[in-house]
Amino acid sequence: MKTVLNIIWLILCGFWMFLGYLLAGVLLCITIIGIPFGIAAFRIGVYALWPFGHTVVDRPDAGAPSCIGNVLWLVLAGWWLALGHIVTGVVLCLTIIGIPLGLANFKLIPVSLMPLGKEIVPSDQPFAAR
Repeated sequence: MKTVLNIIWLILCGFWMFLGYLLAGVLLCITIIGIPFGIAAFRIGVYALWPFGHTVVDRPDAGAPSCIGNVLWLVLAGWWLALGHIVTGVVLCLTIIGIPLGLANFKLIPVSLMPLGKEIVPSDQPFAAR
């Protein structure tokens, strides 16, 4: 079932959200300071491309630098990526078939706002990061 949902997701919104994350990652990698943020954007972009079957867990070794980095991420790229998920989620929820995809978009909002200190793992291994 998750493969079917991933294929529908890819066609309707996954590819476009992936392009948004890719653009954010490239822009953030222009400076040396922005490279960690660019890598986070690429990581979430791959997750946004094929989200069903994966989940986001907190990294146990994340500390104060991740918190400070998340504040910078929120200002630089997080707010407009989250806005893209909100708009796409609302549009998808207008149809009955799109409701699971819209809910998946809403599930991506927290990680798009604060990605540092998070890890993406397969759903059958949610405690793999610990």
